[in-house]
Amino acid sequence: MEVTTTVPREWAESPRSGPARSGVPLLEPRAGDFPTRFSESIGTDRPVLTFLAAALGGYVALVAAMVGLGLVLTRVLLRIGSFSAWDEHVNDWLAAHRTANLEHLSWIGSTLAGGLVIPVVIAFFVVTFLALHHWRLAAFVLFAVAIESGAYRATTIFVHRDRPSVDRLESLPIDASFPSGHTAASIALYGGLLLLLVSRVGRAPVTVAAWALIAAIPVFVAWARMYRGMHHVTDSLAGVLLGIGALVVIVFATRAAGATADRRDGREKHGA
Repeated sequence: MEVTTTVPREWAESPRSGPARSGVPLLEPRAGDFPTRFSESIGTDRPVLTFLAAALGGYVALVAAMVGLGLVLTRVLLRIGSFSAWDEHVNDWLAAHRTANLEHLSWIGSTLAGGLVIPVVIAFFVVTFLALHHWRLAAFVLFAVAIESGAYRATTIFVHRDRPSVDRLESLPIDASFPSGHTAASIALYGGLLLLLVSRVGRAPVTVAAWALIAAIPVFVAWARMYRGMHHVTDSLAGVLLGIGALVVIVFATRAAGATADRRDGREKHGA
C-alpha cells in the first residue's frame, strides 16, 4: 500500500520490533536508564499515565529553571550597567540598519515560528503519525510545543522584562520580552522533527543536513525577533534553553511511556 503523505518514507514503515515500539531509537528506553527507572517507580501498566506524569514533572522543573534564570537576569545581571548597555545596543544597531528587504525577511523568520504556522505544522504531523499508528511520535510533536508554550506563558507571569527600547514592528505586550517564545518554539517543533528524522534514518547525508537546519532555523528566528525589536539577545538565548529543555522533557516522557509499554507487553506475552 502506498503512503500518500509527504513525511519521509521511513516513518511510514512499520517498526519490526513490535507494536509498542516507536521505530525511532531516540525515543526508545534502555534497560536501567532514568526514564525506565521512573516508569518502574510510577507502578502502572498504562503508558499514558506514565507519559503524563513524566511530562508534568518535567514541565514544572522547566518552569522553575526558566523563572530562576529570568530573575537572575532581571534582578542581578541587568543591574550591571555595561551588561545592560551591551544587551540593548544590539537591538539599537539592528534597528538603525533596517531595510525594506530585511524587514520582509524578518517577517518570514518570525512567522515561521509564529501562532499561524506552528499550529498547522503540528496538526499535519500529528494527524499523519496517528494515521500511521505511530502514537508516540504524535504525542512527541504535540507535547513538545505544548510544554514549551506552557513554560513560556508561566515564565512571563513571574518574570517581567520590557521589550527593547526601539521602534517595534509588532504589537505585543511590552513586558513579556523574556524569554523568546518564537525561538523556543522553533527548536521544540522543527528541531524535534529533525531529531526524529535523524534518529529514524541514521544516514550521514541526512544527519549532516538535519543538524545544519537544527542550528540554522533557531538562529534565523532569533535574528528575526531581534530585528523586529521584540526581544533582546539574552531573551533569545533564554529561548534556546527553553526549546532545548522542552525537547529534553518530551524525550524523557516518551521513553518512560515506552518502558511502561514494554513492561506491559512483556507481561501479556508471558501471560502474567
